[in-house]
Amino acid sequence: MTITFHLNGEEVVLQDFDPAATLLDFLREERGLTGTKEGCNEGDCGACTVMVSDPTGAKPLNSCILFLPQLNGKSVRTVEGAADTDGTLHPVQDAMITHHGSQCGFCTPGFVMSMVTAHKNGATDHDVQLAGNLCRCTGYAPIIRAAEAAAKAPVPQWISKETLPTATPAANMPRSADELAVLYEAKPEARLVAGATDLGLWVTKGLRDLGEMIFLDGCADLKEVSENEHEIRIGAMVDMNRLREVITPLHPSYGEMIRRFASQQVRAAATLGGNIANGSPIGDNPPALIALGAHLHLRQGNNRRVIALEDFFVDYGKQDRKPGEFIEAVSLPRQADRLRVYKLSKRFDQDISAVLGAFNVSVTDDQITAARIAFGGLAGRPKRASHLEAALIGQPWNEASIAAAAAELDRDFSPLSDMRASAPYRLETARNMLSRYFADLNGTGQSVLEVRS
Repeated sequence: MTITFHLNGEEVVLQDFDPAATLLDFLREERGLTGTKEGCNEGDCGACTVMVSDPTGAKPLNSCILFLPQLNGKSVRTVEGAADTDGTLHPVQDAMITHHGSQCGFCTPGFVMSMVTAHKNGATDHDVQLAGNLCRCTGYAPIIRAAEAAAKAPVPQWISKETLPTATPAANMPRSADELAVLYEAKPEARLVAGATDLGLWVTKGLRDLGEMIFLDGCADLKEVSENEHEIRIGAMVDMNRLREVITPLHPSYGEMIRRFASQQVRAAATLGGNIANGSPIGDNPPALIALGAHLHLRQGNNRRVIALEDFFVDYGKQDRKPGEFIEAVSLPRQADRLRVYKLSKRFDQDISAVLGAFNVSVTDDQITAARIAFGGLAGRPKRASHLEAALIGQPWNEASIAAAAAELDRDFSPLSDMRASAPYRLETARNMLSRYFADLNGTGQSVLEVRS
């Protein structure tokens, strides 16, 4: 395998390398670029953040869980490349000095590169942009002040005119869904690599040998979003930040949940198809999509099939996917927005859900006419609350009906207790989410972001 990418403005061509090698290890061990730090080595702390540019723009990414083949045809900037070649500092670096944004300095390179990327993109929601960077000694106030000050400065020329190399055609790096279909049908035992935000940990934490891998980032058609008057079709390689842009105008509550999905760095890499194919019982997208009546588009060679998303999840760790079959897209019907998605986790940002509930109930003349309700965290797979739905349909839309139906959750789920939550707590919070949904749709809901005296 041969790949080509730019590193701080210089072209790099790699041949015959380990495809499971991470960018972080390459930077520190092969190039001596030790400004990029290894902290958690799992994409949680942000100390390893670099800026990666491709034809869609610039993204902050965690280099510790970024495999080298994912860089083919892209440009990488590390903290050493944030300043100009003559030593002129980036406005973010100047601002961090002026506003005393660093004490021990270990986390600083990651903060700087997240801020450099946000600055290039004109993003000023600094709390969101920096939620994936952890600091334990400086405190966030000086860092946020630095980000605010730097936002007023123009993007430096050496950043704004970042160039991209031509991607090198490489084995196991298909350029379209058609190429992928041929390759994967011939090699059904190969591991598909989308954003690697999960598989990266299999290497860095699990020390696993992933065997032969097929890298999907070059499949541009899997990153497409299309829509018509009836449905929206979202390609499997659409990342979480792009998904948020697509979903928020249609279903704002879902979009707000995606904002809490991991961090800016992880959302920029993680894909919708990967989150579904992973099959996690606490994956945050499937319950919301199930509540919307989404369908999954699967492909094996030239054979395609479409199934309801809820039918994809068979049991814990088991999905309805044949050897050599992959997810092409997810489609969801256009509909009036009655969806609410509630995520319960110990941290507000960048945390795994203990329970995630998605509610989509239709009401006509104060009577419940349809209900799609799904949960993550209550079973070994994302699952609809079928008994709860049945208890609601045909009932009047009032608190008494909601309270009576909530008891049916005990028939739908028998959750486990673990380090995130006990089984009784999970069921109680699920019932509370149903009450919250009723309050939200009646205009008396409360946001956890608002504090009132």
